[in-house]
Amino acid sequence: MVCCVNGANTHGESTGLSDMLPSPLAMADFFAGIGLHRYAFEPYGWVTKYANDIDEAKRAMYTTHFADADDHYHVEDVNTVDVAEVPSVTLATASFPCNDLSLAGARKGLAGEQSSAYWGFVRVLEQLGSRRPPVVLLENVVGFLTSHQGSDFRAALVALNSLGYAVDAFIVDAVHFVPQSRRRIFVVGTLGAEPSRIPTSSICTESVVRPRRLVDVMEKNSDLRWHVRPLPDPPKRSRDLSDIIEDLPDDASEWWSQERVDYLVNQMSAKHYATADLMLRGERVSYGTVFRRMRKGRSMAELRTDGVAGCLRTPRGGSGRQILLRAGGGKRAVRLLTPRECARLMGADDYRIEASPTQALFGFGDAVCVPVMQWIARHHLYPSLRELTSDTPFAPNTIGSSDHAAA
Repeated sequence: MVCCVNGANTHGESTGLSDMLPSPLAMADFFAGIGLHRYAFEPYGWVTKYANDIDEAKRAMYTTHFADADDHYHVEDVNTVDVAEVPSVTLATASFPCNDLSLAGARKGLAGEQSSAYWGFVRVLEQLGSRRPPVVLLENVVGFLTSHQGSDFRAALVALNSLGYAVDAFIVDAVHFVPQSRRRIFVVGTLGAEPSRIPTSSICTESVVRPRRLVDVMEKNSDLRWHVRPLPDPPKRSRDLSDIIEDLPDDASEWWSQERVDYLVNQMSAKHYATADLMLRGERVSYGTVFRRMRKGRSMAELRTDGVAGCLRTPRGGSGRQILLRAGGGKRAVRLLTPRECARLMGADDYRIEASPTQALFGFGDAVCVPVMQWIARHHLYPSLRELTSDTPFAPNTIGSSDHAAA
């Protein structure tokens, strides 16, 4: 039987965590990268007992911000992790590589060299046996949903079902929280969750976080063990691109030469060139972001001026480097987004950065958006944990009145 949790979206008056939740709230962070899962959850009582990633450079960034990295951060292929070294925890997170699931990649799916790391995570869960965490959280690009005509998504969920986890899925765009367009699909697995006693003819209803395409996939796979939680719509964003821009002097080395600026503008289509010209002739300074993309064999510069940056990416190619255009009063200036601006776009405003700009872009481009994760904690992870320890549905607004670093 599929299930929907009755009453899970009611609002309570409490301002602290229930004593019935596991204590301490311990987390194992797989594919940890620079640690933005920890950055998001730590203010609310989570303790990171274990972190794993294969990238030494990301661990170096993690260590800059989290001084205790040597105590728990293991640089190792997840496929060779010694399960005996993984402690018992409340939550395991897995933002596994998206390379083979992304539309920008070769779409090799979960059999690809990078994204197949998911099966290493499943191996860890399997070998943990009775020590499996009560809740797991997956995060990846929305392409995960359609990879190999949906067979990869189904296979991933079947694997969790086989380990005792009932599953839920939803899509959240970071644009609801920060001025960055970044849609990601999330899967929550809850160990031993019981189906609702309330009969339902549908797994869930269409909403902002469960658009029709996702609902269709979930209903197509109705034979899986689902535990779907009603979720509220995400909040309305309060910041735009101009709010996260660093105030660099006009003579800062980051600004491009006039020759490079002209070359970029001349790569624009007539429509985007006209928009850039309007910005130039405007009385006030305004900002836009630019990606270079290959269109019909030609490199084109595509300008966005809606106050939102495009999705941060790892700079493996020219199209991965997001460009800032500042214009107004007859003047125009261009540069790449700075590491600090990237941190702000991920909701990690005060993250300590000592890495090179390129490495910082790699780190943040592969990370999770902080206020998105905090919203998920409030409205899904905590209710799920409470219901595992109580017969009463958990009110989702009991972890505080505001999110760390949220807009």
